[in-house]
Amino acid sequence: MGGMYAWWRQIHLAESLQAVEKQRAHRKLVVAILILATVLGLVSVFSIWVKRQALETDTWTSTSTKLLENKDVNAALSAYMVEALYENVDVQGELMGALPPAAKPLAGPAAAGLRQLAGQVASEALTRPKVQALWSEANRKAHGLFLELVEGGGDTLSTEGGDVALDLGSIADRLGEQLGVDIAGKLPPDAARIQLIESEQLSTAQDVVKALKGLSLILPLITLALYALAVFLARGWRREAIRAWGISWMLIGVLVLVIRSVAGEALVGSLARSESVEPAISAVWDIATSLLRNGGIAIFVYGLAIFLGAVLAGPLGFAKRARRSLAPLLRDRAIAYSVAALAVLLLLWWGPTEGFRRPLPLLVLLVLFVAGIEALRGQTRREFPQETWDTMRDRWTARLSRRSNPAASSGAGESSPESTRVDELERLLALRDAGALDAEEFAHEKQRLLG
Repeated sequence: MGGMYAWWRQIHLAESLQAVEKQRAHRKLVVAILILATVLGLVSVFSIWVKRQALETDTWTSTSTKLLENKDVNAALSAYMVEALYENVDVQGELMGALPPAAKPLAGPAAAGLRQLAGQVASEALTRPKVQALWSEANRKAHGLFLELVEGGGDTLSTEGGDVALDLGSIADRLGEQLGVDIAGKLPPDAARIQLIESEQLSTAQDVVKALKGLSLILPLITLALYALAVFLARGWRREAIRAWGISWMLIGVLVLVIRSVAGEALVGSLARSESVEPAISAVWDIATSLLRNGGIAIFVYGLAIFLGAVLAGPLGFAKRARRSLAPLLRDRAIAYSVAALAVLLLLWWGPTEGFRRPLPLLVLLVLFVAGIEALRGQTRREFPQETWDTMRDRWTARLSRRSNPAASSGAGESSPESTRVDELERLLALRDAGALDAEEFAHEKQRLLG
């Protein structure tokens, strides 16, 4: 008998060790999946940003308008426009032709004086609504041409030998009007143009656009699937896996902000040929990457929400008390989802992140939100099956009574009738929570205790 018992214990011990090893293997696998999901999630954020910034005409136009409103960009663009005007138009000759014969010798000094004032005039002109509308329209046309080129051209546009440039000719004409110089149609075609893409770069741009369109959709889906797989495999410690998911998203958000900052400093340092243009280049980077910054902040906030949800479902004392207080609200599905719907409507009205303004990200957020509510409902119903609005009111009444009578909780001296009543009520609550009293018995005993 002793030998069979020892043999049975050896088998049991071996099975236990195998279970432990299997659990460790699963934990390592889940950790590896979470690391991979973090890396892919980081790449996803950048791919989504590039796709939205570079391939959405409305986003491109909105960003360009914000650029023109920036004072540093305004100053750099004004200097560029004045330089283009004086390099391609004989301003002195235009003034000489407009002046009477006696004043023609003043055309040279007048042209030099106008050049000194042209920067200020151009800067003021760029702040006017009509000029800004011309700027916006020029950017919209340039971006439309860019999309048509990289997507293969159309019936009237060939992608062979195609260039994309931002044509500022109309703005230059208006600047000439502000200076009193008629230059309409006198600027060469390539004068006031900012080259965006050359024909030699077209093939590369087309390949990049195709890759971006695929990555910006596929990568986020793969990343979400990896997170879901990690949680599914983490049997027995899924709350910890969900908490790690939240930490992963917070880490992605921090990395996005850090990479944006470091890359911006490197880019400004490499492009700025003089200190005078550094503010403009820095402003362009800040505005052009504002969507990236907002995306990093958004995914950090989402991760923080997931992390706090996992903590709320944990064993800490304040988390248990919070679940107990929420139990009456979560018990009734209609009430729980009515409150949740109100919160969602408020967030949609506020629109704190881009995810609340786009259908697909909003759908993902809603799925995660509903899954979190259902998990929390199930846990609170298992932990506090007897908790109702009445029992919560009774508990808070007893707690407030104890706070209003400090002597009742001091434990020193003789117990007052009020402290005895509070202690007895708390004892009844504990018996009810433990299942020793049902709802009817609890109500009867409470009525007897209160008089």
